[in-house]
Amino acid sequence: MSTPTTKEPPWALIEKVIGLERRKGFRDEAVVGGLEAFLNLHWPEGAAIVRGYASMAPAERERALAQLEEALDARKREVFRSLKVPIEEAAGVGPTTAKLLRKLGIETVEDLLTTFPRRLEDRSVRKPISSVQDGESVTIRGTVRAKSRIKARPKLELIKVAVDDGTGVIFAIWFNQPWIWDEIEQGKEYSFFGKVLIRFGERQMENPIWEPAGRDFHTGRWVPIYSSTEGLSQGTLRAVIKRNLARFGPLIEDLLPEDVRRRNKLLPRCKAIGGIHFPEGPGAFETARRTLAFEELFLLQLGLALRKKRWREEGGRALEPDPEMVRKFFEMLPFELTGSQVRALREIERDLRAPYPMMRLLQGDVGSGKTVVAAGACVMAISAGAQAAVMAPTEILADQHFLVFQELLEGLSIRVERLLGSIRGRERDRILEGLSRGEVDLLIGTHALFQEGVEFRDLGLAVIDEQHRFGVVQREALSKKGKGTNILVMSATPIPRTVALTLYGEFSISVLSEMPIPKKNVRTVWVSESRRGEVYEEVERLLLEGEKGYVIFPLVEESEEMDLRAATVAYEELSERFAWAGVGLMHGRIPPEEKRRVMEEFRRGKIRLLVSTTVVEVGLDVPDATFLVIEHADRFGLSQLHQLRGRIGRQGQPAVCYAIADPTTEEARRRLSAFRDIEDGFRIAEEDLRIRGPGDLLGTAQHGFVSRLKVADLIRDLGLLESAREEAFRVAREGAPGYLVEEVERRFGEALERLGV
Repeated sequence: MSTPTTKEPPWALIEKVIGLERRKGFRDEAVVGGLEAFLNLHWPEGAAIVRGYASMAPAERERALAQLEEALDARKREVFRSLKVPIEEAAGVGPTTAKLLRKLGIETVEDLLTTFPRRLEDRSVRKPISSVQDGESVTIRGTVRAKSRIKARPKLELIKVAVDDGTGVIFAIWFNQPWIWDEIEQGKEYSFFGKVLIRFGERQMENPIWEPAGRDFHTGRWVPIYSSTEGLSQGTLRAVIKRNLARFGPLIEDLLPEDVRRRNKLLPRCKAIGGIHFPEGPGAFETARRTLAFEELFLLQLGLALRKKRWREEGGRALEPDPEMVRKFFEMLPFELTGSQVRALREIERDLRAPYPMMRLLQGDVGSGKTVVAAGACVMAISAGAQAAVMAPTEILADQHFLVFQELLEGLSIRVERLLGSIRGRERDRILEGLSRGEVDLLIGTHALFQEGVEFRDLGLAVIDEQHRFGVVQREALSKKGKGTNILVMSATPIPRTVALTLYGEFSISVLSEMPIPKKNVRTVWVSESRRGEVYEEVERLLLEGEKGYVIFPLVEESEEMDLRAATVAYEELSERFAWAGVGLMHGRIPPEEKRRVMEEFRRGKIRLLVSTTVVEVGLDVPDATFLVIEHADRFGLSQLHQLRGRIGRQGQPAVCYAIADPTTEEARRRLSAFRDIEDGFRIAEEDLRIRGPGDLLGTAQHGFVSRLKVADLIRDLGLLESAREEAFRVAREGAPGYLVEEVERRFGEALERLGV
């Protein structure tokens, strides 16, 4: 592709004039001299489209403007495509550099210009050599008075140059960089940046950054620092970006609609890209970063908004809950609902009554009462004549839901059944027949719910518990069991708001912010492995007092056999020691019937010490459990630790959690400190995000979002995300321009599909 030689027309100004002309009723009064004259000056190609505009009737003018906008869209697409120049054709990029750039994922000029620095380094502090202090990083400028090569050892060569600025001398030293000998000339003036070391009375800089004096490109200013690869220096990358910004910068057009940019006080895209690569200082860098982060978040949210719009346009049906059945359900509850539970149920009812399918995320801390809200939602759907389904990630949790829902719905004419992978033969046939005839009102189960042969007569509501544990295909498969099925997903793990708006951006969100029981009274103690004996002495005391609780072992795929052995060996030891208390074993490989037996005996108190892997992590409700021992606690995630702690003290009674671990990494130490010190699940989630970062927190299935965010930071950009979301959903409602839709699909289409939205 040849080098661009002409500057593109001012698209934002043209779009503004078109909008103004439309608002003025096509009277040719948007600009002095008329629309055609304006376009002749700024975009002759566009002027040809509206030739004779002044003499047209209003209806003709409206059609001409529509054609002009279409041509404008097409031209923008062409401009954007022109930045797709292969990196080999970029200015200053030869085959070797191109190969190194491709290692960084830079395939085109656009990739190069949007490879943004990860931080700034302050090289702006200049000092006379005589005033530099030991340990400070500064830029100095002086003349090379002498240079020498020193063979310190067989494989170590030093190049040492003496630099004089008239106030003093400093020695710049490089290790095993022989090419510097020819590049730095004695008698010439250079700038050097580095950390000052004063050794034996001699000022030194080791491996300083340097350049000819007066250039002020790599030194003497705030300098961007990029992620790089071996063989590609920061200086080379910076220089290539600068050359190509000069060459292709005029082709960088705004993606954001001008009114969006103006309302949010954002820079034009070209200025933002230039400003983030070559800022005058931290303030200018942050202004540029904010613009580009907003753009990313806007496009992502627009993708979510467009998918939500399509979901709604595909159509559902309005459900009309029977007020009498709903009232009876609430009256039968043996407790008062919290304010946030009532709010969530009102939001769900409003969604069910709407003529489009519900997409709602229900989240709250451990024990906040999500199950009751889900049961209320099911009653609403069933009372309106539809069926409901509840899908749980494990058979243990599905069994528990079945028991809880049966108890909550007792007294209502609602038939509840469960469908698990372990249910076969006549029992399965009986359930499926009742389901297809509409005789089963509520079906609770695992992934077995969406398998072939499971046919609902009229599935109106699908409740998906622990959404993050199911794949996209599974969620879609369940929703397709009905026409216009309403979806309610529940997360037992509180999600930081930035993550919720990113992963569940197409969902409306209900948060249970209050707890039905008094403030939990759970004490968390982190102890070293050397004190394990003391912990089990305390366990013995608690068991003697009639308490019940858990001992949890990690289960990680890489060492599954080892972990199972650890849990089994511990079970054998504890069974011998505490035989009088009743000890049970639970892990994923135990047959379903055995799991049910163990859990039932644990609930009834025949078993009072349950040795388990993380199969009990989520949702398990044994209200009178009061103690928990987590072995190798450093191998658990922070939110997972919080979930495990949520298994005890569920009635507000005093409880204790022992985390046994000797962490070997700083991250693990931070995790355990946070677990010990923080009780609130939403604060835990925020801390987890800070410690692990969004990529690790979201996991591989959702990591596609994070890897596509080049500038936006899910930890600190919540305000920006909320503004971008509001603007994106407005643009989606009003009709997004074609070029924006294309850009959304190009950047985020694949990641959105992987999440099933």
